[in-house]
Amino acid sequence: MLGILDIRYDVSMTNSSLRRFLTPVLVVFAVLATACGSDSDSESSAGSGPITVYSGRDEELVQPLIDAFTASSGIEVDVRYADSAELALLIQTEGDNTPADVFISQSPGALGLLAGEDRLAPLPDDLLGLVDPGFAASDGTWVGLSGRVRVVVYNSDLVDVADLPTSVLELSGADYAGRVAVAPTNGSFQDFVTAMRSELGDEATSAWLEGLAANGAPNYPKNSAIVEAVGRGEVEMGLVNHYYNLRALEADPSVSSVNHFLPAGDVGSLVIVTGGAVLAASESGAAGEELLRYLLSVDAQTTFAAETQEYPLLDGVAAPDGLPALSGYAADTIDYDLLGDGLTGTIDLIRESGIEQ
Repeated sequence: MLGILDIRYDVSMTNSSLRRFLTPVLVVFAVLATACGSDSDSESSAGSGPITVYSGRDEELVQPLIDAFTASSGIEVDVRYADSAELALLIQTEGDNTPADVFISQSPGALGLLAGEDRLAPLPDDLLGLVDPGFAASDGTWVGLSGRVRVVVYNSDLVDVADLPTSVLELSGADYAGRVAVAPTNGSFQDFVTAMRSELGDEATSAWLEGLAANGAPNYPKNSAIVEAVGRGEVEMGLVNHYYNLRALEADPSVSSVNHFLPAGDVGSLVIVTGGAVLAASESGAAGEELLRYLLSVDAQTTFAAETQEYPLLDGVAAPDGLPALSGYAADTIDYDLLGDGLTGTIDLIRESGIEQ
């Protein structure tokens, strides 16, 4: 049985180059000012910022939270926004010289990629303990910030409820030829495929992908494009995260797209988390941890629920109206360290299947 995606991965440069140039000068003055202080004073001030964040989440959502964090903590934050996978690869390339202190990822696969290379620092237990153990790395290298359920979005004018699948595995069958849109290069689709590999094995996963490819599954670059296409009637159904259609309905209640939640025990009904981590190479780890704590505060979690229609992961913060309770998706966990090639292997499997058009 599978429901909650318990991802266990045991296995803009800075916005201102001038800040980086001046940092050594500022450090000299800071050292002179604190030279007579105690060791404990020095330790308490270490890592107080400014910090650099690489964010795979959109600026529209993240920047207001970053600004609120700076206002409450006094810690200045420079943010570089880009695709999560691209940022993970950039951190790989930069190695120990990366300017990033914190990585916020839309995709847990990108976090796992870096964790597998020891690029992430272990987080303290009190920070990890803010969320259910299923929403943090078992090795303590990253913590979940919000959750999204995988669904089948469909056009209610084109699809009869009786024709909706009871399992995501049905979608590779001939009955769904040309009817189901996918986003093969999207991080959440790749995380889902990785989960399927762990649960069903590479052979069955490859067969499912090849079935979709043989069906001529329409390709789109991302979830929102699929939801828009379904709403227009361009395609009947699509595999997406739940909140994209909630946003579409909020913008236009007359749109004909509807979320179909698969049964909690199905491999297609995953709860995929966004997450945050502190880079092992960071010299401002304490400030980075403080940012992650803020993102798991009541205020920030309420923002995730209200602004993005995602599931908050902090106990006591209500999920958006109309969503099934996360507790209903409790099931066995996925141990991603069983997959030696991790995200890279998943991307290869997707490409080899021919599903990308």
